[in-house]
Amino acid sequence: MTVREALARATAWLEERGVPEAGHDAASLLGQVLGRPRLELPLSYTRELRPAELAAYEALIERRAAREPLQYILGTQAFLDFEVKVDGRVLIPRPETELLAERAVTLGRASGAARVADVGTGSGCLAIAAAMALPDAHVWATDASEDALNLARENAARLGVGDRLTFLRGDFLTPLAEAGVVVDLLVSNPPYIPRGELAGLQEEVRDHEPRKALDGGADGLDAYRALAAGARSVLAPGGHIALELGYGQAAAVRALLATGGFIDIEVSPDFAGISRVMTAHLSTPEGQMGPGTSEARP
Repeated sequence: MTVREALARATAWLEERGVPEAGHDAASLLGQVLGRPRLELPLSYTRELRPAELAAYEALIERRAAREPLQYILGTQAFLDFEVKVDGRVLIPRPETELLAERAVTLGRASGAARVADVGTGSGCLAIAAAMALPDAHVWATDASEDALNLARENAARLGVGDRLTFLRGDFLTPLAEAGVVVDLLVSNPPYIPRGELAGLQEEVRDHEPRKALDGGADGLDAYRALAAGARSVLAPGGHIALELGYGQAAAVRALLATGGFIDIEVSPDFAGISRVMTAHLSTPEGQMGPGTSEARP
């Protein structure tokens, strides 16, 4: 069977199973087997696949037909200008989270943040992005899942920033508070899907990505409540926060942050015009210094 024939058969199979972007995924998986970029496959259309290659390809296509996410099968996902390893231990980073990373980095640079925390780090993409863009900062990354932290550690080490990240296990801000960590910038892409909507998610998300990283409680706001209420325990006066938002949650999260003492609350849209990233800074009691002034280090 030639490359062209195998690709056509796999595409048709995935289409029959209702897989979105079947042709793209079929080509990406064949590129994985052949060790060459997807876009170069037309150069090899007439090449005969060896039996071992065809068997390997069919095994990958079977996984995708079962609606396992393409990124888990390939084992990686691009994020900004780097790539992270991903598997079923962590959420797959989305383009919307790249927007969060960019806003957080902008805040960090403008405020001179020397201490950053990524709450609910998952693959570590946000923590790694912060460490890369803020070379003088130390970054703490927390997650309730030890499995997720292990993968984040691996990604950080592979990308050369592992020595500037500290990983802590626990829910939301608890591990930072217990360790006595105070930061200048707090960033988080928390669970924000209302529990009643989980069953209606795309199969790839519902059946394969970690539920704990998706479930935002009855109204999707549990994580935001925890972050807004506990921020003063870990965020320096005048420090900044940057959060990814779920659809339609901007007004509710704005109210939570305002109640928690945050001011200058701003919202940025994603590529579809949806309010997706919220930033703010913690009001500074008179006589206290803002971010970047403490000498505290890990």
